[in-house]
Formats: sequence, structure tokens, C-alpha cells
Amino acid sequence: QVQLVESGGGLVQPGGSLRLSCAASGFPFGTYAMSWYRQAPGKERELVATINYSGGIIYADFVKGRFTIVRDNVKNTLYLQMTSLTVEDTAVYYCRAWGGDANDFWGQGTQVTVSS
Repeated sequence: QVQLVESGGGLVQPGGSLRLSCAASGFPFGTYAMSWYRQAPGKERELVATINYSGGIIYADFVKGRFTIVRDNVKNTLYLQMTSLTVEDTAVYYCRAWGGDANDFWGQGTQVTVSS
């Protein structure tokens, strides 16, 4: 059974940092492209960052060097280190595992709220 369990979200002040984790199981983690997405209230879900099986990384423009995506293929865990957070980063953050159109899995999400 495939599981993607996000954690690490919470309330943080503007300018603060958080590290999100996504614990994966039930599929060959090291062979999948892993991504973080986010969805703010009233907005479409959008890509934050992707790291493929060989370590290639793509970031959304709005990340602007503030976020770092990392994968640990031994622990089967995906991370997103977020710094210099702004209120515009408030959203539910989702982990996605993609191994082809028939192997596309999502986690339940973790809430990140940036507020003073």
C-alpha cells in the first residue's frame, strides 16, 4: 500500500523557517520523481519543487532561492527546507510521487501558515 505522509507544517512568523518532511512507503522511492506542491485558499494547486530520481531539481520561480528540496533514498523521505517565509507562502503543502501516469500518488498535505 502506497503511503505519503507529510509532516512539519505549522504556524510561523514572516521571515521564519520550516522544514517539511514526506515519509514514503509502498513503492520504489528511489525510482520516482518526487515533488512538493501547494494550494492556498481559493487558488489552484501549484508546483513548488521537483527532484527526479537522478537528483535533477526544478523550482518554481516564486521560490527565489528560499526553498531547498532534498530526497533521502535510504530513509525514503522527501524534505522541503523553507526559509524567509512570507504570508504568501501560506498554503497546504502536498507531497507527490510520480513514476508514470499509472503510478501517481499524493499525500494528504500539511498546513503551513505564515502570520505575525
